[in-house]
Amino acid sequence: MGLHFSGKKLYENVNLKFTPGNCYGVIGANGAGKSTFLKLLEGKIEPTSGNISIGKNERISSLNQNHYGFEECEVLDTVIQGYEKLYSVMKEKDALYAKADFSDADGVKAAELEGEFAEMDGWNAEADAAQLLQNLGIHESMHTQKMSELNESQKVKVLLAQALFGKPDILLLDEPTNGLDNNTIEWLQDFLANYENTAIVVSHDRYFLNQVCTMMCDVDFQKIQIYVGNYDFWLKSSQLATKMRQESNAKKEDQIKELKEFIARFSANASKSKQATSRKKQLDKITLDDIKPSSRKYPFIKFEMERELGNDLLRVDNVSKTIDGVKILDNITLTLRPGEKTAFISRNDLATNTLMQIIAGKMTPDTGTVTWGQTTKVSYMPKNINSDFEDDSMTIIDWLRQYASKEESDDTFLRGFLGRMLFSGDNIDKQIKVLSGGEKVRCMLSKMMLQKGNVLLLDDPTNHLDMESITALNDSLIPFDGSIIFTSHDRQFIETIADHIIEVSSKGLVSRAETSYEEFLSHPEVQKQVNSIY
Repeated sequence: MGLHFSGKKLYENVNLKFTPGNCYGVIGANGAGKSTFLKLLEGKIEPTSGNISIGKNERISSLNQNHYGFEECEVLDTVIQGYEKLYSVMKEKDALYAKADFSDADGVKAAELEGEFAEMDGWNAEADAAQLLQNLGIHESMHTQKMSELNESQKVKVLLAQALFGKPDILLLDEPTNGLDNNTIEWLQDFLANYENTAIVVSHDRYFLNQVCTMMCDVDFQKIQIYVGNYDFWLKSSQLATKMRQESNAKKEDQIKELKEFIARFSANASKSKQATSRKKQLDKITLDDIKPSSRKYPFIKFEMERELGNDLLRVDNVSKTIDGVKILDNITLTLRPGEKTAFISRNDLATNTLMQIIAGKMTPDTGTVTWGQTTKVSYMPKNINSDFEDDSMTIIDWLRQYASKEESDDTFLRGFLGRMLFSGDNIDKQIKVLSGGEKVRCMLSKMMLQKGNVLLLDDPTNHLDMESITALNDSLIPFDGSIIFTSHDRQFIETIADHIIEVSSKGLVSRAETSYEEFLSHPEVQKQVNSIY
């Protein structure tokens, strides 16, 4: 199978086979064609060459990306529409029974439809759909509401339930964790880890891919290759392959020995996972030639401080905020200490986003105060990055020059700096109005590095970034000597950076310093307190 767009080859000579019981993670740089690949599988676009075939009577289901496509439908109905044939039979059957002049022919047709309906387990459809919705945090009281009455987060959950409904033979999920709270992501992880059919997932969430995937589909070099294992195994083996290629003079026996030792270590870890046994057998068969180096490029991100922090970092006293008549924060009080790396988490993104804007000085609280330590120098990345790109006629290099010191403001320095952030050649002279979301975030990170703040305030910084940029940012924040205050939905990002977790709701907060995210989530007493604030 191959695909060309406007003469450009996206991929060619792709030969893949997907088997039930596996969850495949599709990875690749931005623009490599991950989402396009899912559209090909679903039949929304046709390949330029070759063909895609699925088993007879197999059903494909995908996550709908249009959050406003079902506004006039009831929530429960929206979910059942995920199984198009079942929904069609159900509506046709109901229409027949509603006829005033119900004929013998109608009776015969109704009997046929009843048989089809029963075959698709239609009598349990409403109960199954309702259970899915409740598992995803959509309360029963909302099931008969119109989709237009739901907020954005709730719509995302309903559309996810729609994709999962009826146990499709082939499940296609494009960024399924976007917009989901951590509890819902955990439930989805368990669902996919135990899914008996075929699941194919595009995601930038590394922890999620590690939890659910048994295979990785790497879109690279205009090819799509399947590798056994989860994301971490693909990453480490790819890095090992790159190292081996760079050290081509080394003895091949030594390289093979290193590969075997690595596979043995990973196999031991994999044997503890839910999908373990067959994966371990496949891992044991991997040879040096099975692993290919990646063409991915990683930006160089390193934060340095202009000065050390003093004795005080941040104090928030009795902060409240109401937006559009809804209380978002109510008498929030907290103290953060110098050197802490604090993650704000919530089941409601608006709570953490509002708190971040208030402590950044971008939003005024209705009541309460925010006090920063005298030695703090805050560098802030907002969730809405477009707010920093209002003069969209500027070029990248001129935009960044605004934040550079006199010594760093010449073209030679800035071009080299931007080159390390993967802006090179003519890209540096592009106007910021044509930048993608990921490019704007890399510009923001460049700005923050030049500011040399001792406090980094990051509101969902991995939004829009590809896997390579997320990894580079993640790795840069771990050794940072200053303080970090951030929000994120990326569990690996939180687990590897934060040592202070604060769960925020409209009714209060639960704060645990010197605690990892894993400890916060697994401690029964902490979770009991968390449940009490919702």
